[in-house]
Amino acid sequence: MSHAASPSEFLQDGKHNGPRITRVSSKGGHPPAADYDIIDCFTCGFKHALPLPDPAALEREYRENYYAEEKPNFIAHAGEDQAWFELAQNDRLEIFEKLLPASRRRLLDIGCGPGFFLATAIKRGWAGHGFEPSRQAAAHARELGATVTEGFFGKDSKPGTFDAINLTNVLEHVPNPIAILSAATALLEPGGILCVGVPNDFSPFQIAARSAMNTGDWWVAPPHHLNYFDFDSLSGLLSRQGLDVRERTTSFPMEAFAMMGEDYTRDPALGRACHNKRKRFDFAFEAAGLKDTRRDFYRALAKLGIGREAVVIATKP
Repeated sequence: MSHAASPSEFLQDGKHNGPRITRVSSKGGHPPAADYDIIDCFTCGFKHALPLPDPAALEREYRENYYAEEKPNFIAHAGEDQAWFELAQNDRLEIFEKLLPASRRRLLDIGCGPGFFLATAIKRGWAGHGFEPSRQAAAHARELGATVTEGFFGKDSKPGTFDAINLTNVLEHVPNPIAILSAATALLEPGGILCVGVPNDFSPFQIAARSAMNTGDWWVAPPHHLNYFDFDSLSGLLSRQGLDVRERTTSFPMEAFAMMGEDYTRDPALGRACHNKRKRFDFAFEAAGLKDTRRDFYRALAKLGIGREAVVIATKP
C-alpha cells in the first residue's frame, strides 16, 4: 500500500539523500511486513527504497523463497511465453552480433533466471554462462543446457571475461546496483557489450494510469523491488561506469490497458489476459513480415520514455 507524501520532504540515510517520492508498506510473509520510503537519491542518481535490506538476508530470500512463494508461477509462465520472449531475446542478440566480430561470442547472463535467454543465445552459437541466486531457477536453466553458477554475482565473482554481459530484471532487486554494474564492467573485454533491462518506473503511462484508475503506485514493491529506474537514470548510470550508450529500446506498455479502463493491477487473471494481448500485438508484426517495424516502434517509444521496461545497450571503450 502506498501513502501520499509531500515531495518537499527530504530524507537522508548515510550517503543516501534526496526528496521522498512516496512511502509504502510491504506485505507480510518472507520477509516480514515493513514500511519503506522511496527517495530520488542525489548520491545514486536513481530512485530507491530506504531502508535498504541486509544483503545476507536478501540473498537467503532469493535463494529459497522468491520463486517458491513470491513468484510461484513465474517459471511456468516463462515457459508458456518463451516464443514471445524469443522475439526480444533475438532482437538483443542481433544487436550484439552487429557490434561484435563473429569471433567474439562469450556471453554472461547475470540473474539468468530459468535460463531461457541463455538457451536462445546458445542456439545462435554463443558460449553462455549464467549467474543465478535461486536454486529452483538455476536448476531449470541447467535443464536447458546452460552452465550456471548458483549464487549472487558481485565483485568477488571470477567466472572469466566476456564479450557481452546481460542483466535483465536484476538491478531493481539488489541493494547496491552500482557495485553490480562495476563488477560486471570489469569482466568485459574492450569493445564488449553491457545490456541492462529494468522496469521503466514512474513513467508517463504509469502516472496517467494511476490518475485514471486511482490505483496508487502499484509498481512500487519493496523489498523485492528496491530500485526504480527510467531510461535517463539508467543511461546515466552506465555512462558513469565509462560505457558508451548505443541503443535504447522497450516493450509494450502494459500500463496502457489500465489507462483504457482494464485495471489489471488488482486482478492477476486480467493481468495475464492483458499480457496475452500484448503478445498477440507483437506476433502480428512477425506474421506480416514487419519485424523491423516492431523494432522501430519500440525504439521510438523508448525515445519518449514510454514502455514497460527500459533496455539500454552500451559498449566498453
